[in-house]
Parts: sequence; C-alpha cells; structure tokens
Amino acid sequence: MATLNYYIVLASILFGLGAIGFLTRRNALILFMSVELMLNSVNMMLVAFSHFRAEMAGQVMVLFIYAVAAAEVAVGLAILIVLFRNVKSVNINKFNVLKW
Repeated sequence: MATLNYYIVLASILFGLGAIGFLTRRNALILFMSVELMLNSVNMMLVAFSHFRAEMAGQVMVLFIYAVAAAEVAVGLAILIVLFRNVKSVNINKFNVLKW
C-alpha cells in the first residue's frame, strides 16, 4: 500500500516539472499545459491528504479547482485564437500586438 510520502514526492516532482516548463518555454500552449500540470499536482496532494485524514473537504475543493481551471483554459484559448489570427504565431513575446 502506498503511503502519504509517495504521493507527496510524486506531486512535488509533477509540480516542479510544471514550474520548469512554465519558466523556460515561450510557447503559449506549453505554458497552459504547464499550469495545468501544476494544478493537477496540487489536486493530487489535496486528494491524498483528504484520503489519509478520512475527510471529504479536500476532494470537494478539487472540484472547485477543476471548475476554475476549465474557465481559465476557455479564456486562455480564446486569447490564443485572437493572437494566432493576428500574428500567425503562439509565441508569448508577440502579445504586444494586441495593444490598442
């Protein structure tokens, strides 16, 4: 049976990979995937702590985090579509094109 330490290590590794991907890449799609990876690692920690404490509060919080993440992705992808239509690129260095 897996202990809480295994979940903590796995979630920490996933969060670290997401943070490295967010800090080093310039492609907007990779940035969104890195943010989602970090959110999912936090969700894994909440579910693990909730399971080991025999409470449902962490699992309910995960549902709210998923709802906020879905809204974030919808708005982010809409911005990316506008950027791609104007610049033909998803490089975040070209966001200054969207200024008035």
